[in-house]
Amino acid sequence: MAHTTDATDEHAEIREELLAVVRQFRDKEIIPNAGRYDADDVYPVELVERMKELGLFGITVPPEYGGLGLDILTYAQIVEELAYGWMSVSGFLNTHFMGCFLIKTFGTDAQKDRLLPRMATGEVRGAYSLSEPDAGSDVASIRTKAERDGDEYLVNGTKMWLTNGREAGLVVTLVRTDPDPASRHRGMSVLLVEKEPGERSGGITVGPNIHKLGYRGVETVELTFDDHRVPADMVLGGEEGQGFFQMMAAVELGRINISARAVGVAQRAFDESIRYAQQRQTFGKPIAEHQAIQFKLAEMGTKLHAARLVCYDAARRKQRGERSDLEAGMAKYFCSETCWEICQEALRIHGGNGYAAEYPIERLYRDAPLMIVGEGTSEIQKLVIGRRLLEEHAVD
Repeated sequence: MAHTTDATDEHAEIREELLAVVRQFRDKEIIPNAGRYDADDVYPVELVERMKELGLFGITVPPEYGGLGLDILTYAQIVEELAYGWMSVSGFLNTHFMGCFLIKTFGTDAQKDRLLPRMATGEVRGAYSLSEPDAGSDVASIRTKAERDGDEYLVNGTKMWLTNGREAGLVVTLVRTDPDPASRHRGMSVLLVEKEPGERSGGITVGPNIHKLGYRGVETVELTFDDHRVPADMVLGGEEGQGFFQMMAAVELGRINISARAVGVAQRAFDESIRYAQQRQTFGKPIAEHQAIQFKLAEMGTKLHAARLVCYDAARRKQRGERSDLEAGMAKYFCSETCWEICQEALRIHGGNGYAAEYPIERLYRDAPLMIVGEGTSEIQKLVIGRRLLEEHAVD
């Protein structure tokens, strides 16, 4: 897999060393076992433990808190490499890093000291809790509420689609702290909810894993709060009413993650197609020599290259602290749709074999749709992109 790096990037040497380690981990431990974990839909304990040992949970955590302090481009490239091996593995990092980003960016000194060192080692894994049964893309409609009770909040409500929800030790949760705000967006706050891994912790109940088409092996659960008590000093940043804007800043990082995952899955599907086309013979010659297959490969390779560039551009902008909702939205939309197209074409190149579980294409084909709906559907991305473009080019 070819990658581009910034010549002026002060982390370039560390990045390349870490990427080499991740590729070795991917090739020796993820790829040989991905089919088994996916088929059984079981949580890959061994792989997660190895990720802890490699320091992958602390990639972007500042060194003063025990992390590597690397940039978002490096994060995206690592996600890409992991997704190349098995997309589910990259999912263990996404919500964790969104939590790290929120605490690093908005947290109080006490919150950083309490949580970031343990998150850097993977001792505490993070989950990101925004969606609810009746509120997904319409974030302002969330109903989970937190009522002040002395030095604590009483939290009640139900959250959906929590990746890492069962094993997480921290759930970064968007709640409504003001039922009657002047603006619907102003009545929300982020609570840093600590919990014990497992099905119950205080007033938290974790539901069974949601059975999914793909993205298997990763716990995706419903989480219910029933008078769960959270210390008042665990409001992110120490101030109510900032939750919507804080979570939206993290969503940009999540969309970069999804873009990188899509590039990794698309690259794997493309590589498998190239290999298969050179080996599979019809009418006395490899199918790679047929013009129809060459056209498919040309389109796949070109779109893949473009997807990687737009993903990396969004990562660089986010790292520089620039407003990046437009670029992250474009990256998420283009990369996810491109991944789906490439996986469909890869299955066509494989013919009947692409439908068989013994070939990786079958799993890639099932995993690809997650990128289209995760972190905001393609339709939501189009709305974000369209509105931002109109804003940038407003007529006086």
